Amino acid sequence: MKHLLTVLLCIATMSCAQEKTPIAGDTEFQRKINAEYKDATKSPLKNKDRKDFKGLDFFKFDSTFVVKASLERTPDSKWFKMQTTTSRVSDERIYGVLTFELKGQTHQLNIYQGKDLMSTEGFEDYLFLPFLDNTNGESTYGGGRYIDMKIPNANTVEIDFNRAYNPYCAYNEKYSCPIVPRENYLDIEVRAGVKKFHD
Repeated sequence: MKHLLTVLLCIATMSCAQEKTPIAGDTEFQRKINAEYKDATKSPLKNKDRKDFKGLDFFKFDSTFVVKASLERTPDSKWFKMQTTTSRVSDERIYGVLTFELKGQTHQLNIYQGKDLMSTEGFEDYLFLPFLDNTNGESTYGGGRYIDMKIPNANTVEIDFNRAYNPYCAYNEKYSCPIVPRENYLDIEVRAGVKKFHD
């Protein structure tokens, strides 16, 4: 009887070995992306990689990689075909130019707006910040990383490089990922965000 009560208590409280492992991550962003990648309905990971997935490898959060940037909008910029890792192209335009200080230097990055997403529910104000830096191919994915942003009301925005993530094609070649334009290269090491994936 005592054994039966123990079993029932274990089932009721989910405290047995079947208990779900807490989602790994030091920040809300890290826990959110780890939860998505563990979820078979959302994950870009191959089945073999998701099976034993515990969490992505991140740089330790570093507040020096959270910067304020001025935004110079470019409303007359032309739409162009952004190349991807497949034959697909993406209709994009430069929404504006971000200027900011990082590691004692002034940097500029173009921030992009996708034509298709402008008419997609929930993504009407989505902006795309792809970038390359001197960690690519070593501690981070060779093709660069992305940061998701939204159209701001003001002419300043916060860029949090701790939220930089890899394109889906870093995990699975079936995806078609925009190729980071060369003009979005930062001549520094951005040791923040998601590291290279080791499958």
